Amino acid sequence: MMELRTNPHPPPQSSAGSAPAYTAGAADTRLRLSAELRGQIARVVEVSYPFEACGLMLGHTADGQVTVERILHARNLNIGRLRDRYLLDPDDFLAADRVARDAGLEIVGIWHSHPDAPARPSSTDLERAWEAYSYLIVAVTTMKVMDFRSWRLKEGRFVEESIVEKQG
Repeated sequence: MMELRTNPHPPPQSSAGSAPAYTAGAADTRLRLSAELRGQIARVVEVSYPFEACGLMLGHTADGQVTVERILHARNLNIGRLRDRYLLDPDDFLAADRVARDAGLEIVGIWHSHPDAPARPSSTDLERAWEAYSYLIVAVTTMKVMDFRSWRLKEGRFVEESIVEKQG
């Protein structure tokens, strides 16, 4: 089983409690995602509602752009808290890594849904994040997907990464 590392930079605590897992500012990268791939993620997220769905983004990173070429759905192993947590299946992660290598791609990020919650990272998201990835969070309600936002870990905090439409 794959060992999941935790973030060595926990969020600072404020006197009023824990600080948000994200901060104002922009990431140094942009996430390029086609409407087709966004639609694939939206369909999985809507069908999975009210539970969190998760998966991986395959592509490449160059010149400050993370280009997603393919998305894969993964199993959420967090059976006890399916409505507000995800635990990406390590076997699905390893399988995605093989698929990526075979296609000349790499795992560039992880996507997951936030049912009935904003598309902003939680403290749990921060604890499990790795600096090299984009984290696409999808807000979903009973009605539909409400928002797509992407984040990157930088100096122990998430900063928002702009999402641009990838053509083709």
